Amino acid sequence: MSTYSTSDLSRKSGDIIAEALRQPVMITQRNKPRLVLLSIEDYRRLTSRADVRTVGTLDTMPDPLFSQVAQAVEAYEREGDEE
Repeated sequence: MSTYSTSDLSRKSGDIIAEALRQPVMITQRNKPRLVLLSIEDYRRLTSRADVRTVGTLDTMPDPLFSQVAQAVEAYEREGDEE
């Protein structure tokens, strides 16, 4: 990944954009990474793999999973009692 500063971005924006269409480009500010420019295709590919987990409650948790969680909590409590 190529790296450019924010001042490079203001001076060479056309070149940097052209490169970002080929591969992601990091933009730094005061020598610290701040931004990544990437093509819309790369962005869509990354966001299509986004986290699809859902939030649930103990009431909606499947019984086998609830049993595993309960066993893990009990084991953790036993470890605390032994110390």
